[in-house]
Amino acid sequence: MPSSPESSASSALGPASFCAACGAGLARGARFCHRCGTPAGEAAPVVAAAAASPASSGGLAGVLPWGVAFVALMALVAMVAGQNFGAAKGSRIDGSANAVPTPSIDGPALGAGPPGSGARAPDISSMSPEERALRLYERVMVYDEAGKRDSVVIFAPMALAAHELLENIDLDSRYHAGRIAEVAGLADMALAQADTMLQQDANHLLGLILGARAARLGNDEAKARSFEQKLLAAVDAERARQLPEYEQHRAEIELALTRARTPQ
Repeated sequence: MPSSPESSASSALGPASFCAACGAGLARGARFCHRCGTPAGEAAPVVAAAAASPASSGGLAGVLPWGVAFVALMALVAMVAGQNFGAAKGSRIDGSANAVPTPSIDGPALGAGPPGSGARAPDISSMSPEERALRLYERVMVYDEAGKRDSVVIFAPMALAAHELLENIDLDSRYHAGRIAEVAGLADMALAQADTMLQQDANHLLGLILGARAARLGNDEAKARSFEQKLLAAVDAERARQLPEYEQHRAEIELALTRARTPQ
């Protein structure tokens, strides 16, 4: 019986080496940096400045203070935007004032009242790191599905930073980070997350799905189809494991299976 995602993630995250481009600790056997997408052993980053880290050589100790400060700053931006939400409710411009709050994430009552009613955006700075990362992932996914590209651009860096601060990142959280990178257009970063997931659990459905999506984003259709063939071969055995993340992402799995079964 394969080990649980939590124990796999916990044991694999002890860095065997560090990324030469951004200083992040690399999981044993990883071929790519999970933060910036740089292939292991290379000194130049693959992803451009959008994936760059404030500390290029200080490892986790150098990244953590900058990450905390970044998340706090973005939380302040979100709160200020939320206070102005009511006044901008009728605007057609997709900007930060229209991005917060989102009733489908924050509850139907939040933001539903008239201006001055006291409805406020949630204070994400008071959440646990896990709650903050999950909330930001959900927010980015909602904006992407709604086609709100400006809001994706605003919140994707914040969401990636929140995932970077997780101490024990499991496979589900890695999938979330990879999906955020994908919708932000960072194909190499998304593929790196998929690669790390599959290093820990070779047939994990979400890792295979993320790999296919990232390869397709990078215009590598052959590689995407290779991931999809592995997905089709593994799906029955993997579903029998009844992992919680498979149930949580059931719709995405079904959609990926439908696409994988479609003749090209």
